[in-house]
Amino acid sequence: MTEVTYELHEGPEVGPRLDAILPAYEEIYVEPPYCEGPREVAEFIERYRLQAQRPGVRLILARDGNDVIGFAFGFLLPADTTWWQSLREPVAAEFARETGDRTFVIIELAVRKPWRRRGIAATLHARLIDGLTAERVSLTMRPEPEATPAQNAYASWGYRRVGVSHPAPEAPLYDAMVLDLAPAG
Repeated sequence: MTEVTYELHEGPEVGPRLDAILPAYEEIYVEPPYCEGPREVAEFIERYRLQAQRPGVRLILARDGNDVIGFAFGFLLPADTTWWQSLREPVAAEFARETGDRTFVIIELAVRKPWRRRGIAATLHARLIDGLTAERVSLTMRPEPEATPAQNAYASWGYRRVGVSHPAPEAPLYDAMVLDLAPAG
């Protein structure tokens, strides 16, 4: 293993990076608790292509040499988002109000198994949100005990649970998390 390097891609640079992250995605998400197969990978590809066109989209790649060993991406929630509507218990209207630049949502943050527990996920996360002018960051994740390491990491980074998300009838339940960012200025 060589020194890990990180690359930031924004806006139109994000879409063409699908081929770079797909092998890592397939390797990571075949593992429990995800156990994804070809259908789920095809759904990821379709979602990624759409999400890569969203305003404020960002992607961070972690590389060991030429190999992508981890990645994180997200975008700004639009004013007409349904993100907060998937919560099982409603939140206050002011909390759910989006402006197009209030909340940055992290869609994926993943590191291949041989590189875990080396601080790579923390660096991906920090670089993904570095310089954001959004008020907060949100993400969803599997609950404990399925995702205890991720739960612990997000808690140590300052995230708090705001509810349980159920985005689709066939989807599992997720913990909806929020990290408040320091106001700019």
